[in-house]
Amino acid sequence: MTAVTRVAARLAFPRSSGVLFGLGLGGFFDGIVFHQLLQWHHMFSGWYPAPSVENLQSNTFWDGVFHSATYLFFLAGLLILWRHARRPHFGWSTRELIGTILIGFGLFNLVEGLVSHQLLGIHHVNETVDRSLWIYWDIGFLAWGAIMLAAGWMIVREKEL
Repeated sequence: MTAVTRVAARLAFPRSSGVLFGLGLGGFFDGIVFHQLLQWHHMFSGWYPAPSVENLQSNTFWDGVFHSATYLFFLAGLLILWRHARRPHFGWSTRELIGTILIGFGLFNLVEGLVSHQLLGIHHVNETVDRSLWIYWDIGFLAWGAIMLAAGWMIVREKEL
């Protein structure tokens, strides 16, 4: 790596911060909208359905653990951005921030959708509808993630060209 390349890398927008922001925001959206507001599912509601008070208490606790993890993703993104932003001539880029946030949010949906919904079955997107429809909600969640990931990738790549 040449000296010019090292300087350019040091001054470039830290993409990892945007991806971490996106992972955190994806988790916040899932937890706040699906777990709390709509109450479509909880962290382990596929294994421990919510109708009993004991299961609801357990699920609420694990929802909190999940929210804490997404909070840590967001804080890590903020720390990385802060460290880079304090450098002289830092390369602020709204386009890269938006693109990398979309990448992170899309990655959250794809990983969470594949691991939690499909592989482990710990919950599904909408457990309030007939069980035969769960797969369609899960597929929609994965498609939404793939679209965000692709859109973010295109935004970031457009900046590079």
